[in-house]
Amino acid sequence: MDRTEKLLKELVEAFGPPGFEDEVREIVKREFQRADEVLTDRLGSVIAVKRGTSERPRILFAGHMDEVGLIVKGFTKEGFVKVEALGGWTTDQLIGQRVRVRTQKGDFYGVIGTLPPHLRRSEEERRKLPELKELFVDFGVDKDFDVRKELGIRIGDPIVPVGDFLVTGNPKVYMAKAFDDREGVARLVRILDEIENQSHPNTVYLAAVVQEEVGLRGAGTSAWVVEPDVAIALDVSLAEDVPGLESYTDARFGGGVTIVVTDRTMVAHRRFRDFLVSVAEEENIPYHLATVMGGYDTGRIHLLREGVPSAVLGVPSRYIHGFNSMIHRDDFDAAVKLAVALIQRLDEKTLKDFLAY
Repeated sequence: MDRTEKLLKELVEAFGPPGFEDEVREIVKREFQRADEVLTDRLGSVIAVKRGTSERPRILFAGHMDEVGLIVKGFTKEGFVKVEALGGWTTDQLIGQRVRVRTQKGDFYGVIGTLPPHLRRSEEERRKLPELKELFVDFGVDKDFDVRKELGIRIGDPIVPVGDFLVTGNPKVYMAKAFDDREGVARLVRILDEIENQSHPNTVYLAAVVQEEVGLRGAGTSAWVVEPDVAIALDVSLAEDVPGLESYTDARFGGGVTIVVTDRTMVAHRRFRDFLVSVAEEENIPYHLATVMGGYDTGRIHLLREGVPSAVLGVPSRYIHGFNSMIHRDDFDAAVKLAVALIQRLDEKTLKDFLAY
């Protein structure tokens, strides 16, 4: 494994649903030690500062440390665990999947269960997709095994998917849980690697933020710490190259970095977006434009104070918010390259051009 693969593996296999990002944070803090300064907000976000030849513009890159997960809601009389979502799930992605709970006594494994088709009485029940409230997690319940006493499971304990980092038969395609958004966090680190010994006409802030999956919360607080002039979210985008989807874009594996035009929380700043496109074309970095029906950290950041010109650089991913998603190494590398090229070119004069209304 090379540097990027080792970093991705460590990050995606870490435990870290919203509000419980501690394990991911320790990796980030270790990697950010090389920065000129490390800042934090009061929710647990970590921000590396890399100073260039000028204090401004301040460029904020944000990638979120949290992954979609579950949280213990209660217990059935038999001892099965009932859950609530931490982030966006559909139940077809949950049924029969392995999970890990973190308790005061340690980590334990279970499986998400529901009634099998054989025990559903009508054809309508067999065809119906269960709701989350109908699901439960089985941590090895039997008549003499109380998971509360034996495993220390309590209401409020976090649960994450089980999904190791794997390189597929195609050596450029990786599979794991939590690429949303540990690949974005990995990009923060790789950007720091690339600019560590480079001069640049600005100050760079690399923010590994918390609780994106439950409302972009760490992005909002981190932006107050940095007070950026421009901001870019580093996150997954959608690969539209799967069966059953009629795509009208080039959002496919190997298609390069996604420059997001609009999402549910923000319309990308037009002049900043066009600047990113021009940099990509001048540097021969593969890219494509896309719209995304989701939200990114810049949804909160771009509304700070008088407004922050913002954009999103995505890495196309298949099966996001599932137990195993996929990314393509060429797209990851293109996204890092575009971020570094932006850092080398964005100076005060260019920023003033963005803001000349």
